[in-house]
Amino acid sequence: MGKNVLTEENFEKLQRVIDVNKNKQGALMPVLHEGQKIFGCLSLEVQKKISEALKVPLSEIYGVVTFYSQFSLEPQGDYVIGVCLGTACYVKGAQPIIDKVSQMIDTKAGMTSTDGKFTLVATRCIGACGLAPVITVNEDVYGRLKVDDIPEIMEKYM
Repeated sequence: MGKNVLTEENFEKLQRVIDVNKNKQGALMPVLHEGQKIFGCLSLEVQKKISEALKVPLSEIYGVVTFYSQFSLEPQGDYVIGVCLGTACYVKGAQPIIDKVSQMIDTKAGMTSTDGKFTLVATRCIGACGLAPVITVNEDVYGRLKVDDIPEIMEKYM
């Protein structure tokens, strides 16, 4: 798996993505998304390559990468666990849930576990308020949770 590695092969993959998108309106977002998929994060080296190829100032790219929560400057774990701390989720008990996940994977929110397997993220509202409280594990969504549900969910990814 070439993820998280600044290899020539990965930069070639990125160049192909840039070539496909560079003459399109709004090319930056799709290139950033694909760049993150290829490298696992959007490190400064990756941002520089995109900046030069798309002729977009590095400061603008950095601003976009740090504004949108789906982008990361650091490598993320194989499983990114997002615990919604929006109002509805928080009121319905999201804090004990994030505490339980944190305990189970032995890392704090905003961090990646020492084995590189899990990244825990406290997110803002994800728009699933009717299912509060909600967590996501990569693309999987779990709602109407209680702390006691967390071990069973996490078992799937351990």
